[in-house]
Amino acid sequence: MAKQPAHEIRFGLIKAIVWQNQTKAGDRYNVTITRLFRNGDHWSESQNFGRDDLPLVAKAVDLAHTWIFQRSEEHTSELQSH
Repeated sequence: MAKQPAHEIRFGLIKAIVWQNQTKAGDRYNVTITRLFRNGDHWSESQNFGRDDLPLVAKAVDLAHTWIFQRSEEHTSELQSH
């Protein structure tokens, strides 16, 4: 069974996927950034970005960071309230 993303951010053809990994030290997050493109009738993904993609990559990465940071803050608050 494939692991499901914890969160996904899309700006047009740019996609940031946040993956959650549970470790002994607590939750850890990784982010993959891809650009969708069409090859004939088939959609594919690439990790190569052109000049005009970079502002969208930056926005997606910033939002992924914010999302992860908020989850970390929520987890810290939960631990402090117990």
